Amino acid sequence: MQTIYLAGPEVFLPNAVEIGERLKKCCRDYGFAGNFPLDNVIVGSSPSEIALKIREANQKMIQASDIVIANLSPFRGPEPDSGTVWEVGFAEGLGKTVVAYSNDRRSLKERTQAMLHLGDKTVDDKGMYLEDFGLSHNLMFAHKIIASTFEACLQALRR
Repeated sequence: MQTIYLAGPEVFLPNAVEIGERLKKCCRDYGFAGNFPLDNVIVGSSPSEIALKIREANQKMIQASDIVIANLSPFRGPEPDSGTVWEVGFAEGLGKTVVAYSNDRRSLKERTQAMLHLGDKTVDDKGMYLEDFGLSHNLMFAHKIIASTFEACLQALRR
């Protein structure tokens, strides 16, 4: 059975464990085994030690997985969670199959203009140009977004 690492900002939700269990059940329903970051048991004596152990445990979990499904929906702004984006790059660098979903498939330019209240401006308040390739996400990983939902990613993988 192929294993899937479940990357995304769900770990920050108050009901993260419950959501992880639901995602893993969905994986099982499609014939996969899901690995959720909070499956790792982390113990440490300081925040910096805990952070290091979380990073190492998640890296090992990605290395041990066959596939990564990443939630690249906007997180605290127009872009996805930076940790999730890092995991996508790490997995891709390892040659893993990586697919992603986003609940907001507008172009990155449109989403940024709306979230930053820029109207139709093509530069932000600091004078920096908005990425404008007509893609839903940054050009470095937009090609990984194949669906709007987690389950649609599973359906595509099963095909």
